[in-house]
Amino acid sequence: MSDLPTFADVVAAAGRLQGHAHATPVLRSATLDARLGAEVFFKCENFQRMGAFKFRGAFNALSRFDAAQRRAGVIAFSSGNHAQAVALSARLLGLPALILMPQDAPQAKIAATRGYGAEVVLFDRFQQDREQLGRTLAAERGMTLIPPFDHPDVVAGQGTVAKELFEQTGALDDLFVCMGGGGLLSGCALSARALSPGCRVIGVEPEAGNDGQQSFRSGSIVRIPTPRTIADGAQTQALSPLTFGIIRRDVQDILTATDAQLVECMRFFAERMKLVVEPTGCLALAGALHGGLDLRGRRVGVVISGGNVDLQHYGRLLAEGV
Repeated sequence: MSDLPTFADVVAAAGRLQGHAHATPVLRSATLDARLGAEVFFKCENFQRMGAFKFRGAFNALSRFDAAQRRAGVIAFSSGNHAQAVALSARLLGLPALILMPQDAPQAKIAATRGYGAEVVLFDRFQQDREQLGRTLAAERGMTLIPPFDHPDVVAGQGTVAKELFEQTGALDDLFVCMGGGGLLSGCALSARALSPGCRVIGVEPEAGNDGQQSFRSGSIVRIPTPRTIADGAQTQALSPLTFGIIRRDVQDILTATDAQLVECMRFFAERMKLVVEPTGCLALAGALHGGLDLRGRRVGVVISGGNVDLQHYGRLLAEGV
């Protein structure tokens, strides 16, 4: 695709986000460094506004609306973090927002989305097509649909995560990034290509939803049924042509992680680093720990994508596992 976003778009997004998004911290763990024999740098997007990296892409996209789009408002579909990101960005920019959310999304995410002032419409993710619902409602109401990953402004905004990380740490040898629809991974790959060209960029998705890995291996987009996994932020069915175009060019590999491995990483973050991380946010660490790559002597970036998790569910997973 010739119209893929570029690192220049990431730089422009960073300018729009200045003063609106948090510059999130990079944390270290001596315990993990010793276990892997590496220097590991955690980019903590669980400390981003609304609790996840998604704010970056949503705010960047909405900030580019023209006057007519601003009056009509925005519609989005999401299992939770993109929903909250669009809702908060719309509130900050003074736009109406309508969010389609699955009925089984974490209650904390539904409540937070409504709390930011958005209208929430629930749907059955296993029976209904969220993209078709979104297009229908957008047409009925004259709103602009901003999908969670299949949009150049969203990808460019997500790319500011890695841009910021490289500015904080310098060049890295490896960068592990969680993957659902590929917006964060493709954006981070744009930044890695420009700022740390020797860095190996690795996506990590749930084992139960390895459409991205299948697509990467086969060279064409593979679509799967909605996966059943505790990583609710990565229950996507397929990459988009936009994200896949960047991933197949700039990403070195796609790994998977089991739900049990995600719980192990949740426990590690809670016990050793005092961090609340949602299951999806643990994918990158699970890939670094269990992906079979030799990381000894390497400088490794791990993106913690978010920390929005229902506390009852979180406590149950930590206590009982999956």
